Amino acid sequence: MSESLPDQDEIPDTLLEYDQWLCWRAEERDGKTTKIPIDPTTGEFASTTDAETWAAFETAREQVQFGQEDGLGFVFTDSDSIVGVDLDDCRDPETGQPEAWAKDVIETLDSFTEVSPSGTGYHVLVAGSLPEGRNRKGELELYETARFFTVTADHVDGTPEAIKEREDALTAVYDEYLAPDEQQTSESKNVDNKQVNRSLDDEELLQKAKNAANGEKFEALYRGNTAGYESQSEADMALCSLLAFWTGGDARQINRLFRDSGLMREKWDEQHFADGSTYGEKTIERAIAGTSEFYDPSSEFDEADTQPTQQPQESTSRDSRERERLERIEELEQRLSDVLEEKAELQAELEKERARRKALEAELEEERESSGSLFDWR
Repeated sequence: MSESLPDQDEIPDTLLEYDQWLCWRAEERDGKTTKIPIDPTTGEFASTTDAETWAAFETAREQVQFGQEDGLGFVFTDSDSIVGVDLDDCRDPETGQPEAWAKDVIETLDSFTEVSPSGTGYHVLVAGSLPEGRNRKGELELYETARFFTVTADHVDGTPEAIKEREDALTAVYDEYLAPDEQQTSESKNVDNKQVNRSLDDEELLQKAKNAANGEKFEALYRGNTAGYESQSEADMALCSLLAFWTGGDARQINRLFRDSGLMREKWDEQHFADGSTYGEKTIERAIAGTSEFYDPSSEFDEADTQPTQQPQESTSRDSRERERLERIEELEQRLSDVLEEKAELQAELEKERARRKALEAELEEERESSGSLFDWR
């Protein structure tokens, strides 16, 4: 149990409005401390994309107080306007002094700020929405959805005790510390233009995607099969990522093809973001941003434009690129398999721990009943 478990009156009222609380437990993995999200009601692993594994503040607090968890956490979702700003390795735990850049971020945002569990960083909570683009650089990271913040309520003196609306301040922090330089932005725009101009037509694209090495995975997702994914949102992102590759990053074609898939649902067109973006638009945007390679039909061998003497060399080059791409896909799929396997092992350990805990509780209850019977004669 955490030694400094916060009370309700120490938590900003805005956070208490939402039943988006969970617990967390610190575990060592590969020599690093990892905070594992825990369902306050069941004691099982929680997910930042499954509301069934969250609870109200008091429920989560009681679980930490009387259970084996190490602290409280709050989940950011599309339904709230809260943004978490995480500043790591920027506070001297002995003097309590922040580094210059961290002090600038805290003063610019001017909202509820707390010291992180490690004592070496800060959490700033603001109301607003993130600008488009990357959300992390160096020791600064911004969370808006599908992530959780550990909450200590170790309030930093001089900062507001409430969560403030800070849309403009968020933009200022992003522009100063996260936005790419002008050259990178220009290069990105050029890449985007190339991506949109090299799309296949829908039927040809679907045929190629289904015939690819990972075609079974694509076809299953396109039929609406979400097996192997913790939530449909993860399946949505997986399909959009595959479509991003095959469409060359063409957002309009991704949207069109997704609507014809078995994963299409009403949520796709619902506005979930303060900037007016729908769930579907933001999913496509993130899928494209997370795709590093795109299919290019112009690299395919064309007999009409190529002399026979050039065929072996170009075919070898094309095969080499295809092998490299498939090897990369296999590597990523192996990583996913390893993560799922590790999760299963942790789940098994948790089940054993829960059984041991129940046995101890039963033994304690039996001991109490036995002790009580000794004094019945009174």
